[in-house]
Amino acid sequence: MSFHSMWAELLPVGRDSASGGYRRFAWTGADAECRAWFQEQAEARGLVHEVDRNGNQWAWLGDPAQGDAVVTGSHLDSVPDGGAFDGPLGVVSAFAALDELRSRNVRFAKPLGIVNFGDEEGARFGLACVGSRLAAGQLTREQAHRLTDGDGVTLPRAMEAAGYDPDAIGADPERLARIGAFVELHVEQGRALDIGGDAVGVASAIWPHGRWRFDFRGEANHAGTTRLADRRDPMLPYAETVLAARREAELAGAVATFGKIAVEPNGVNAIPSLVRGWLDSRAADQASLDTVLGGIQKAARECAEAHGVDLDVVRESFTPVVEFDHALRDELARILGRDTGLTVPVLGTGAGHDAGILSGSIPTAMLFVRNPTGVSHSPAEYAAEDDCLAGVAALADVLEGLVCR
Repeated sequence: MSFHSMWAELLPVGRDSASGGYRRFAWTGADAECRAWFQEQAEARGLVHEVDRNGNQWAWLGDPAQGDAVVTGSHLDSVPDGGAFDGPLGVVSAFAALDELRSRNVRFAKPLGIVNFGDEEGARFGLACVGSRLAAGQLTREQAHRLTDGDGVTLPRAMEAAGYDPDAIGADPERLARIGAFVELHVEQGRALDIGGDAVGVASAIWPHGRWRFDFRGEANHAGTTRLADRRDPMLPYAETVLAARREAELAGAVATFGKIAVEPNGVNAIPSLVRGWLDSRAADQASLDTVLGGIQKAARECAEAHGVDLDVVRESFTPVVEFDHALRDELARILGRDTGLTVPVLGTGAGHDAGILSGSIPTAMLFVRNPTGVSHSPAEYAAEDDCLAGVAALADVLEGLVCR
């Protein structure tokens, strides 16, 4: 099956007709359809399909127990109303790259695996990369069991409803020990490749990034009868904090975004008692990120105090800077530049990935495919088919260089 036909087959799954975006959330019907598609692709190629204790799907050519396996893949879930390429491009390209290798009649000296990691985006339970975090031991069973979605459904309950055993989840060092290298192909979430005129690039590092929850607690009251001077309105310090995030990010060359908010009692004619906002911030290095967060918190506390509002700041998740394995990264660049003699662009990214989570356990690397719009996590996310095919060819070249030696 060609890249084009695989892409066309997967494209309708979980797509919202009104927004044009995708709603492929963990342990839902759309997720189940994606999983069924992955299994069908694996079995159509004679690969051994298995699901690990954490719900991650694997397709194997050769016996992974042999060790030193080379694995590629990504994820199939999405953010709310996300684009088609973030995650699925890496999975579809993995199957297409295997097809390309077989057409070349290459001899595999190592096992080759293709993986679909579960719940990478964290759209339902608020924590990204749940499947890979569990496998790598960066998320415990107890922590995972406490995750709850917006409707109050716990992760264990959602897994059970989907036919999986939540009591089996946890670290999987035996499986990871069998993997010698993991290479994830991903659409670029920015325009660096487009600006440079390159279809494919190699990742250098993932910026340190995290999510923080800001709880501003004031006093609910009537919007029409309460004097401005008598109000303890938490919306005001929240608004100032949003502006402070932009200012601090610009000064540090970083990014900071308040993209989610919850208000109580959430009435048009009521002064809020609680405004809860979630901050996502990322920077090229830890010092810059610390500076940004420090400036945001300082502004938030000063404004909250001025308006008689209490403030709590909770760090919900954090990932330090991830430097991809230098030897593997350099090998990818060497393989891709071998026939052309060109220097392959190497670029950092502000987005987190399963490859970043696994980097602490096994050698990992990433390939990026050009995104001419630079837009991601949106229906406008895009990659031209010619660039996608260039990504498949690059991944096939890399895999050939890694599994045939």
